[in-house]
Amino acid sequence: MTTAAPATVWLSDHGTTVGDVIAVARDNAPVQLTEEARAHVARVRRHIDELAASEIPAYGISTGFGALANKHIPQEKRTLLQKSLVRSHAAGTGPVVEREVVRALMFLRAKTLASGHTGIRVETLETMLAVLNAGITPVVHEFGSLGCSGDLAPLAHCALVLMGEGRAVGPDGTERPVPELLAEAGIEPVTLAEKEGLALINGTDGMLGQLIMALADLKDLLTAADITAAFSVEGLLGTDRVFVPELHEPLRPHPGQADAAANMLKVLEGSGIVASHRVDDDRVQDAYSLRCAPQVAGGSRDTANYALSVAQHELAAAVDNPVVLDDGTVSSNGNFHGAPVAYVLDFLAIPIADLASMSERRTDRMLDPARSNGLPPFLAEDPGTDSGLMIAQYTQAGLVSDMKRLAVPASVDSIPSSAMQEDHVSMGWHAARKLGKSVQDLTRVLAIELLSSTRAIALRAPLQPGAAAAAVLADLNGTVGAPGPDRFMAPEIEAAEQYVASGRLVRTVESVTGPLR
Repeated sequence: MTTAAPATVWLSDHGTTVGDVIAVARDNAPVQLTEEARAHVARVRRHIDELAASEIPAYGISTGFGALANKHIPQEKRTLLQKSLVRSHAAGTGPVVEREVVRALMFLRAKTLASGHTGIRVETLETMLAVLNAGITPVVHEFGSLGCSGDLAPLAHCALVLMGEGRAVGPDGTERPVPELLAEAGIEPVTLAEKEGLALINGTDGMLGQLIMALADLKDLLTAADITAAFSVEGLLGTDRVFVPELHEPLRPHPGQADAAANMLKVLEGSGIVASHRVDDDRVQDAYSLRCAPQVAGGSRDTANYALSVAQHELAAAVDNPVVLDDGTVSSNGNFHGAPVAYVLDFLAIPIADLASMSERRTDRMLDPARSNGLPPFLAEDPGTDSGLMIAQYTQAGLVSDMKRLAVPASVDSIPSSAMQEDHVSMGWHAARKLGKSVQDLTRVLAIELLSSTRAIALRAPLQPGAAAAAVLADLNGTVGAPGPDRFMAPEIEAAEQYVASGRLVRTVESVTGPLR
C-alpha cells in the first residue's frame, strides 16, 4: 500500500497554520512561495537597497550587531559583515537536535521572511525553501540559544548551510559535506547581501516550532490519559458516577474538566466490572487519584488550549529586528524577545507533570494489596516467586520525578549577554527542550499505567470490562499487560509506549465508543 505524497504547503505573506508546521516538520511536505508573496518580498527589498546606498546609519545594514551596533561598516565590508555574523553566531554545542525541530525552525523562519517585513531577497528565501524541499537538514545543537534575540545560534547553523558552509545531513540521514549536498540537489549557495544574515537568524522559530509539536503530541496524549485513568478506575473497582455531566459543566464549568469526565464516562460505559459493585459497595468515596482525574486532566487540557492560542498569535507574527514597516520605514523593535512563547512552554510542563504524578499514584494503588480491592500483590502470578509489576512502578516513579524537575521554569532564569546590551533574555529555547522531554516522559508514564490497568482488568475475570477495555485487550492480544509469570519487562513497556505514542490506543477505543473529546 503506497502512502500519498503530502500536499504542498504554500507560503504567503499572510502567515501559516499549525497544521502546515506539522506537515513540513514531520511529513516532509514540500513548500512553495506564492506569486503574491514573491512580489511583496521583492518590493520590500528595494527599501533595504535604498537604505544601504544612503549615508544614514541603519542597524544590521551599515552597522555592527548587538553591543557593536555603534560601529559603522563601510560599503566594501558589508557582504563580509553578513557572512561574519552568521559564522560567529553558529556557535552551538552539545547533542544534535531532532530533524523535525530543524525543519520546523527553517519553515517558520521562511514564514517570517515571506511576510515582507524582513527585507530579504527573493533568491535567498527561495534557497532556504530549496534546502528544505531537498530534505537537507542542517546540524543544530542543543545549546546556543537564549531565546532573545530569537534563537540565534540554531538559526545561524541553518543559515550557514545556505552559504554552502557548516554541517548538514542528507535525506538519508547521513552527514556529508554541505557543498556536495547542495550540488547534488542543484542548489547554488547564496552570497548574503545587506541585512540578510540578520534576517535569517533573528526569530523565535525554534521555540515556536517545538511548542507546536508538543501541542500536537499532547492532543492525543491527553485523550490517552483519560482512557488509562478510566481503565484504572475499572481495574480498582472504582465508581463511574463521579464522571456524570451534572457534576461537572453545571457546577464547575471548566471546559477541559467536562471533556475529561465525559471521556472517562464513555470509556467505562457498559462495564460489567463497574456494575458488579454498584449496589452493595460499602466504600463511600474513591481515592483522589480516581475521583479527581477529570479535574487534573481538565486543567492540562485548558492549559494546552491557552498555549495553542499563544502559538497561533506567534504564527501570525513577523519576528525580526529591525523590521520593514508597510510604509517602507526600517525600525528597531523588541519583538524577537521570546517571553510570550517561553512562558507557555514552561506553563505546560507543570500540569502534565501533575497528570503523570496522578497516573503513577493509580498504578501504585493497583499493585498494593492493601488498597487494590482484592488484586494480588504487584499483580504477580505467584507473589513472592514473581515480582509482577513492582519495578515497572519504580520506572514510572523515576519518570514522574524527572518530569517534576523539568517543570521548574526556565523563563525566570535570565542571564545577561552581549556586554549587557541584551540584559534580559527569555530562555525560551531551554523551556522548549525540557517540554519536549517531558512530553516523552508522559507517554512512558501512561504506557506503564496502560499495562498495569489492563492486567488488573484481566485479573477481574470472570467479570467483564466495558467495550472500550475489551477492544484494547483484544488488540494487544497478550503482548502488553497480560497476567502471567514474570517476563522481560523492558520490551513490554516499550511496546506499550509505542501503542500510546502512535495513537493506536485512542483509535482502538474510539472504534467502539465513537469520537472522544
